[in-house]
Amino acid sequence: MTSLTSLARALAVQQEAAQQITTVRHTHISERPLVFIPLTLAGEANAPLAAMLGDSPGEPQLLVVPQPRNRDQRFAFAAELGRLILSYVDSFARHQEEVPGKNSRWRFSDAPQILVPNPGGVGFMQLFGRSTRLRRTYGEYAVPPVVPLLGRWLTFFAERAEYPGSSLLLPMTSALGAHWATGQSSVEDANLAALLAWIDPPVGVSPFDAALAAEDPEHFPPAGPTTDPTFDAERLAPAIDRYARTDGNPAARSRALALLQDNLRSQLAPTWDLMWRGADVLRQLTPGSTVVNRWAEDRDAYTNYVAYLGGDNPLPQARRDSAVAAARRLSRLERAQAAYDAQRALDDPLVMAEFRLAGEAFSGTVVAASPDRIDDSGARRKLRPRITVRTRDPLRLNVGQSVSSPARQSQNAQILALTPIDGFVDVELELSGGMGRSLTAPPGSIPAEGELITYSTVSDAFQPSGQFPDVADTPWTHGGPPAPPMPTEEDAVEAWS
Repeated sequence: MTSLTSLARALAVQQEAAQQITTVRHTHISERPLVFIPLTLAGEANAPLAAMLGDSPGEPQLLVVPQPRNRDQRFAFAAELGRLILSYVDSFARHQEEVPGKNSRWRFSDAPQILVPNPGGVGFMQLFGRSTRLRRTYGEYAVPPVVPLLGRWLTFFAERAEYPGSSLLLPMTSALGAHWATGQSSVEDANLAALLAWIDPPVGVSPFDAALAAEDPEHFPPAGPTTDPTFDAERLAPAIDRYARTDGNPAARSRALALLQDNLRSQLAPTWDLMWRGADVLRQLTPGSTVVNRWAEDRDAYTNYVAYLGGDNPLPQARRDSAVAAARRLSRLERAQAAYDAQRALDDPLVMAEFRLAGEAFSGTVVAASPDRIDDSGARRKLRPRITVRTRDPLRLNVGQSVSSPARQSQNAQILALTPIDGFVDVELELSGGMGRSLTAPPGSIPAEGELITYSTVSDAFQPSGQFPDVADTPWTHGGPPAPPMPTEEDAVEAWS
């Protein structure tokens, strides 16, 4: 939790209203997302119990596993889930757009987006993908072809969820919590109903009262993937037992299944409504300018994976990353995190304020400017304007450091002097770039006297990737070259988790 978020939480309590901690939305919200709410059986490792999913608020699909410990029923659930999710995923692989550049290429003009209630939903998809992607479609313990394909796609989405700034798989509580601070703890914010009670309370109802009502599991059951213990004991266990005792009686089994479906629907339907409400709340925020670029990266990832699956004999993701693959992945995530942090700050003054508190940025008024200054010390005369910015912000910057302004990102500024004056600091800067090639700066390219401006060390400039050996050259100290991730006898009978 940052300093400003802590302050915003205190203000939320004082003012009895959630506080926005961003000025823009930093994530993409699709016009047609797939809402996916999984439930698992308590006490079992990733045993699917039910799921509600769909891409339209009025058309939820309910899938139920009447006996979650039954292997055949689990894979029947996986096959049906696969047909629904893959139908949605494939619907975006139709329309392409050309990406301009030195090497022209094509990518899909849109991509699927899956919304789950909380990080537990991401964990379910990760484990469920691992449990299904290596299953065999032939021989003993064979499964329908859609099952391992579903596993590959779930693994793809789960891996993209770890990628900073990606929006292909979003936990709703995380997306909302990144934009609002409430007057309750982070643990309470993990409850989707309580979180939305603060952000979007009913008209005329205090968020305190709304959040208290949201903690009632009778009206707002847990958003999964685990169910409420009281529901398990009083309604779920008897319904499952009743279904199990109807073997050989089709009519009784049909009635027992209907009862079980009604019970599970009652647990999932409130969360289904909350998910679409949360998506609408997020859509009301103006997206940041860099959101479109990050969504383009997501579309690239989706396009590349579709092409990979359509290639010759594509292998499923390995059970575990090899040494080289793990190092490459960690490098990508670190670079993506740095770029995402920078982009959010450049998009959003409230995020930049955290860098100002840390002394890595400052905001102030231009008190002096020399827009026509020429540097003729070299072989060629260059336009090098100088400005002085007066600020109250605490600074941990040094003379000679380079900074830039979110308002003029193509322009570099070098700190020439730091002069304390009566509680202020005058920062003298020399500017270069972003002014054209002539010796006269275009209007507006140089900050004018009286202008309020921000400068920081934050930059989302391209960072080259690290140097790693080829997978085939993995040294023996790290296990040597890994074997291809082919399905084996062990995978066919592996425990579900």
